Amino acid sequence: MQELRERILNEGRNLGKGILKVDSFLNHQIDPQLMIHLGQELARRLAHTEPTKVLTAETSGIAPALAAAAALDVPLVFARKRPPLTMDYTIVSEAARSRTQGKVIELMVSTEYLRPGDRVLIIDDFLATAQTITALARLAEKVGARVVGIGTVIEKVFENGRANAQHLNVPIESLAVITSMDDGKIVVAE
Repeated sequence: MQELRERILNEGRNLGKGILKVDSFLNHQIDPQLMIHLGQELARRLAHTEPTKVLTAETSGIAPALAAAAALDVPLVFARKRPPLTMDYTIVSEAARSRTQGKVIELMVSTEYLRPGDRVLIIDDFLATAQTITALARLAEKVGARVVGIGTVIEKVFENGRANAQHLNVPIESLAVITSMDDGKIVVAE
């Protein structure tokens, strides 16, 4: 997706150790029009999976996942990192290592909103090591839902996330693919 590719090259910053800062449009400040375009494209590419729910992780995955869910006309469920007082139903949880936080985080969802028989499309901001994505898939499996696809905004191929998620046997779509971040550069595939 050319619009996203240009934003990454013009505004993204390579912070080293595989960390890509795209806070100006995705992870801190959000460009709403760009999110709508990203969501529409993810929905277009993954509509054939016929999801009944979109699932993401709080916080950075919410904007693109919401846009995709809106384009697909299905509800969005996001896995929380801390349970609010209002979460009074059965909770399922899974651990995932966060690259940007440098620690293991707990992701949880209420079985009130993720249910047996749901066809789950996982949408997230990044596909790097796939730890968050596979934790989300395990959450879906715990409640008897079925993961039918994965969509990400940015994939860093050199971190092997796609290979790590292949066992899910679902379509994986990424809107921008970073092939290298060596020597302080950001190389985005055409």
